[in-house]
Amino acid sequence: MEKIRLLKAEEVECRVQQVTSKNGAVLLLYKDARVDMRILDETFGAMNWQRHHGRDNANCIISVWDEDKKQWIEKEDTGTESQTEAAKGLASDSFKRAGFNWGIGRELYDAPFIFVPLAESEVTKNSKGKNTTYTKFKVAEMEYSEEKRQFVKLKIVDNKEVVRFELGKKVAAPKAPAESVSSNTEVKPIKLEYVKFTGTQCLIQSNNGKWYRVEDLPLKQLETIINDERFAAGYSAIRATINAKAVGAK
Repeated sequence: MEKIRLLKAEEVECRVQQVTSKNGAVLLLYKDARVDMRILDETFGAMNWQRHHGRDNANCIISVWDEDKKQWIEKEDTGTESQTEAAKGLASDSFKRAGFNWGIGRELYDAPFIFVPLAESEVTKNSKGKNTTYTKFKVAEMEYSEEKRQFVKLKIVDNKEVVRFELGKKVAAPKAPAESVSSNTEVKPIKLEYVKFTGTQCLIQSNNGKWYRVEDLPLKQLETIINDERFAAGYSAIRATINAKAVGAK
């Protein structure tokens, strides 16, 4: 009889089990029932396995045809109801549990404890007043050692493809984006030694310590100071004045 392969990263999903008071999410890894169907088809052939449900979908039996023994081999397990669509969820859960008996996704039982630090902005309250998060997570990379019976690689990212968990490494919560300064925010003026602004007027300090409007300075002097880093703050005004004077000189 063919051997069941290990799950691929894209076949494993993440569910937030709990959001703690310390702004962290505890994640669980799980498989979808469609993964079991796909692997059964792939391993034994679509016509060589079957499923039966009993006790109002609480139990599921997966049968696989054994060509050597010329008989059906059965493995059974019991599921639990989901919070939504109880009957359908019960059938799906019992089927997945029976799949575990056949070895489909059994490595998930050896999954490490997955704790993902959350930014304050990612934590909110649900209708019962408990911490929750709307951030979604998925498995980006996964590798399991059958010999050691443990995960040797596991990387989880969020819906923005940012790494949030990596086995054996410490991953911090994402930093909150810097707040933008609105047009109504009062910005304190910066004291400049050689350039200052009064409204939209740019003033340049000359060697004699006096302040002059940039448009009152001669073109040759402007062409000299524009390359002087001491006047870098007034570069745009100086360049505009040079251009204006150059056009006027023609």
